[in-house]
Amino acid sequence: MSVLAEMSGSDLAIVVVTGCSIVAVVAIVVALGRLLASVRALRRSLDELNAQVVPLVDDLRVALEEANEELDRIDRLVGSAESISATVDATSKLAYRALSAPVIKTVAVTSGASRAARRLRRDR
Repeated sequence: MSVLAEMSGSDLAIVVVTGCSIVAVVAIVVALGRLLASVRALRRSLDELNAQVVPLVDDLRVALEEANEELDRIDRLVGSAESISATVDATSKLAYRALSAPVIKTVAVTSGASRAARRLRRDR
C-alpha cells in the first residue's frame, strides 16, 4: 500500500481514467468483433439471395418477352379475324343483294308455273 500512499490525486485520477479507457477499448473491440461477424453473415445471406434471385429475374424477363410475343400474335389474330368478319359481312350483303331478286323471281315463276300446271290438270 505504500505505492497508493505515494500517489497524488492526479496520479490516481490518471490510473482510474486509464483503467476505464482500457475497459472501454476492450468493450469496443468486442462490439466491433460481433459487428464484423454480423456483417459477414449478412454478406453471405446477400450472396445466397443474389445467387437465387438473379436466375429468377432472368426467367421472369424471358417469360415476359414470350408473353409479349404471344400478345402480339393474338393481336394480329384478332385483327385478322376482324378483317375476315368485315369481309364476310360485306360478301353476305353483296350476295343477298345480288341473289335475292333472282331467287324471289325464280320462286315466283316456279310457284306460278305449279299453279298453272295444277289448273291445267283440273281442267282436263
